[in-house]
Amino acid sequence: LIPPPDSMGIDQRLEMERARLERVTPKSAYEELREPTSPWPVVLVDIRPEAQRREEGNIGGAMVIERNVLEWRFDPRSSARVPLADRYDLRVIVFCSEGYTSSLAAASLRDLGLLNATDVIGGYKAWKAAGLPAEVEVLATGLPVPEEYSFS
Repeated sequence: LIPPPDSMGIDQRLEMERARLERVTPKSAYEELREPTSPWPVVLVDIRPEAQRREEGNIGGAMVIERNVLEWRFDPRSSARVPLADRYDLRVIVFCSEGYTSSLAAASLRDLGLLNATDVIGGYKAWKAAGLPAEVEVLATGLPVPEEYSFS
């Protein structure tokens, strides 16, 4: 029961990985998704397993990429990536049920070069507790701003 040298417990690892992230509140994540003038695309990614999504609910507009394939789907170098993941400045906001697994997942995406990756503090449960919508229209596409959003 003596841990091997240079190993760390999960609590220590979680703390270390979170120190690398600029984690966001559910409200901040929602606001980022709704910001039409974002210089880069923003994507909300649900990494919970199907059974958990069925039990807890979903956020419409979030991309569902289960944790076991996340890195392959978002590494711009991967032949198994999703079409959106063709750039390193993509803002990937990951969430899980309570915000633990998502921190480790976001840190892993950062290791792949996605330096804008982060996670939602408190996960899906915090999103629901904050009273945020169950459906999100993502306006942060990183594309030129349409005329109706022009403020000049």
